[in-house]
Amino acid sequence: MGMDDKSLLYYYWGQLYPETSTSKLDNFIAALKKSSTNKQASDWYKDAIVYALYVDLYNEDFNGLSDKLDYIQKLGVNCLWLLPILKSPMRDAGFDISKYDRIRPGLLGLSDESTKEEQEIVFGSFLTEAHARGIRVIFDVAINHSSDQHPWFLESKKTENNEFSDFYIWRDKPNEYLDARLLFKGIEDSNWEKLGDRYCFHRFFSFQPDLNYRNPDVLLAMSRNLLYWQSVGVDGFRADAIPYLWKEDGTSCENLDLTHVIVKFFRAILDYVNPGSLLLAEACQKPYEVVKYLGNNDECHAAYHFPLMPMMFKAIAQGNSQPIKHTLSRSVTPAIGNKNQWFTFLRVHDELSLELVYVSEEDRAFIHGSYCHKPEWDFRVGEGISARLSELMEKDVNKIALSYSIMLTLLGTPVVYYGDEFGKLNDSDFYKEQIQLTGKDDTRFLVRGRINWEQLESDLRQPDNFHTEVFNTISGLLNTRKEHKVFGRGELDFVDVRNQGNEVPHQILAYLRTYENEKVLVINNLSSEKQVIRNPLEESNLALLTMNGFTMDDESMVFQPRGFAWFLVV
Repeated sequence: MGMDDKSLLYYYWGQLYPETSTSKLDNFIAALKKSSTNKQASDWYKDAIVYALYVDLYNEDFNGLSDKLDYIQKLGVNCLWLLPILKSPMRDAGFDISKYDRIRPGLLGLSDESTKEEQEIVFGSFLTEAHARGIRVIFDVAINHSSDQHPWFLESKKTENNEFSDFYIWRDKPNEYLDARLLFKGIEDSNWEKLGDRYCFHRFFSFQPDLNYRNPDVLLAMSRNLLYWQSVGVDGFRADAIPYLWKEDGTSCENLDLTHVIVKFFRAILDYVNPGSLLLAEACQKPYEVVKYLGNNDECHAAYHFPLMPMMFKAIAQGNSQPIKHTLSRSVTPAIGNKNQWFTFLRVHDELSLELVYVSEEDRAFIHGSYCHKPEWDFRVGEGISARLSELMEKDVNKIALSYSIMLTLLGTPVVYYGDEFGKLNDSDFYKEQIQLTGKDDTRFLVRGRINWEQLESDLRQPDNFHTEVFNTISGLLNTRKEHKVFGRGELDFVDVRNQGNEVPHQILAYLRTYENEKVLVINNLSSEKQVIRNPLEESNLALLTMNGFTMDDESMVFQPRGFAWFLVV
């Protein structure tokens, strides 16, 4: 940061806490240790292929994950997104954090009595191993709420006043913030939880009380946690549930102006100490709201593109390119800055999300009807489908491959959910086990589940096995994508192709990706029928990068059902 950046922190403080002195901020900044490496911020995340996993479900602990780094590297992945790893009673897969500066000891192979120094040795060793392979590491921090087992909350709920009394939102009556929607429909029936004679506010599960950012001590405490992990060597953070940070009565309590100021403060403090740590916004909103979390390159570096995910599924179900083209048009997806990036995915790690925030009721009903093949996959009363990609695509290798062809070549940085690369199936046993453990019938447990590496390695030795077919196809696509910066950085221009009757078939989704001197043509057949089209770039030479179900002669291009091809235009 430049010389004026410290004053920027004071400016944000003044916006958030106009009636509060700056003495706490003075002391906070005075205690900061700026990096001596003089590291320059880079946009490495634009060239990333992200792999999301739960450490314990993947291979028991960080030692087990280190053992699989070669597998991950060969897969074509260069960034790990560690789904919640911080200390937690695990009632919400770790998003209920009970200590922000500690990893769950079991993930480190340590006892509950282990020290922070022991944590740093084990986790630091893992980071060193990952970085040596060119793999960055980011993880989740739920900055909106904590577990009700966090020491802050245990103190806050005491009747006598203490320094944490105001860390959460307490009221004598549940008569504020009544316009805030219920996020967990069908699971929770109120945003207020009665505890003794008082009520505590929460947006998610009742055991996840919201933090009170009207208290400046909360802002500084969360900043210290982010800075700690930055110092340990983490490459970035997925800021979970970011739209809900600031509350004002009489509003929806989403996307409020001062929420953005909080995010700016986090970004500024990370950049002030050591620029380059990724802040990734998890804002489950329409793109025109999401881009506000990028700010003027002074909030998050990147954000998830939520509406694109269901539209990819709709396009495949309909065999029609229009849903994707419309979603990526400027009327839906605003332009973003050169330093910013969209992150794309085929599932929100836990479900095919169909929230009415960004999906119309008509589209929700259509996609749910097309892909919720079993009643038990339903999540949030029809606003999601808890099913693995292979289950959604009914174990059709060509449909799985097509969905990846689209996701890997459209705009942004792709996120792969662990196990999807080999067609992992829903895990009913794990689902039942977790219901017993948590007391909540959360169907997302179906799509978590452990990897049985011995069984997988056996499966992958059989060339005709379903898992082998999926693995070979997806790993091939990932490694091809990794070799071409155009996919993460290039412009996207849709191309109209014509069939032999000179018509423009809606079943074909074709586009050019262009970056500097590189140009790639991608053609996908979304339909379940063979499509024969003319070469849309007859004047150019096309070098085939990868394909599935495709042949070509001098006259035409032939795409089998769900076939696709990627070409380097030379």
